[in-house]
Amino acid sequence: MSDTPAPSADSTQTSPTKPTITFEDFARLDLRVARVITAEPHPNADRLLRLQVDDGTGAPRQICAGIREHYRPEDLVGRHVVIVANLAPRTIRGEESRGMLLAASEPGDGDSRRVVVLSPSAEVAPGSVVS
Repeated sequence: MSDTPAPSADSTQTSPTKPTITFEDFARLDLRVARVITAEPHPNADRLLRLQVDDGTGAPRQICAGIREHYRPEDLVGRHVVIVANLAPRTIRGEESRGMLLAASEPGDGDSRRVVVLSPSAEVAPGSVVS
């Protein structure tokens, strides 16, 4: 009898792993907690939401996130989320995005794919460092 657990039914559908990185590579990421101030559909993209978040700096930060098919804007307002704060700004369909919202997604396509926005398990202040 083997001590190795049997693979779960979902294990055949997991995403391929990415290359190994060094600790220094990981340490370059600035992961922070932010509170969603406003959320609305992106005016020029069907799959994006345009979020204004409080990241603890005193000025709102705009992030465009591809979660429109999975979340209603009003369900995100007030919620604490995890963001990559030091991602280079990028213009997405005419709107500047200054960071990335972190979310987990299960395998699947379209409506069958489940997307879960990452949030801290307890209340912490916007700007708190995630490590």
